[in-house]
Amino acid sequence: MILIVESGATKTDWCALAPDGTVVRLQTPGMNLSTIAEEANAAVFAEALTHFSDVDEVHFYAAGLLEFPAQLDKVFRERFPKADTEYASDLLAAARAACGHSEGIAAILGTGSNTCHYDGERIVRNIHGGGFIIGDEGSAAALGRLFLTDLVKDLVPEELVEAFSAFHEADYASVVRNVYRSPAPSRYLGSLAPFILEHQGEAYVDALVERNFRDLFERALTRYDRLPVGVVGGFGCACRAELERLGAEYGLAFSRFIPSPMEGLIEYHGV
Repeated sequence: MILIVESGATKTDWCALAPDGTVVRLQTPGMNLSTIAEEANAAVFAEALTHFSDVDEVHFYAAGLLEFPAQLDKVFRERFPKADTEYASDLLAAARAACGHSEGIAAILGTGSNTCHYDGERIVRNIHGGGFIIGDEGSAAALGRLFLTDLVKDLVPEELVEAFSAFHEADYASVVRNVYRSPAPSRYLGSLAPFILEHQGEAYVDALVERNFRDLFERALTRYDRLPVGVVGGFGCACRAELERLGAEYGLAFSRFIPSPMEGLIEYHGV
């Protein structure tokens, strides 16, 4: 049996593929290995692994995987001592999911963003996403940040401020608190994207969305070779029309849009 684990900041998806085609799926809380103590992750994983048996191949993908996860590996080894285990980044998961075994550009466009040139087997170039403070162009969090930047400078149209205030804390003190004291500021910023997208068709919002994606094209996507771009992430899928419109302008074609990597990973590792 093949076990695929894809862990992001919000959720962790588990999928076991049996030789007879049976699929067992599970979802647990997400984690970022660079920001959450590995001991806490190990406890979550130990419980989740009790739902699977007869695993002889493991593919573990995670956000923030910057070095070999020794404690998590110990948990896997204790549960599946004979399994071949691979540890890889969420970016490689996105590349395999979006591009399969073909060369292309992969773009994660969710709460955060990241991109890479993938040769069909490995990542050969990565222009770093940079996170929500110094990067994440084209992401939901970046769009939320652009909106709040205008909001605190009184640059958002008054009618849009009124609509925003009906559902969100819009005063200066609340905005600053939510951004700088929130336990998950990127998630807070990204949570504003649905409101913003609901108002597409209004000149201000259309310009803001376009600005966010032009940053993505000009600071990342157009700096790779001109290859098909595969997009992974709910935010990217929601903005497909805008991305394809700008792609035509910049000479880039999109090959695939998928909301979550798991479906593509099942195809990639399929039995």
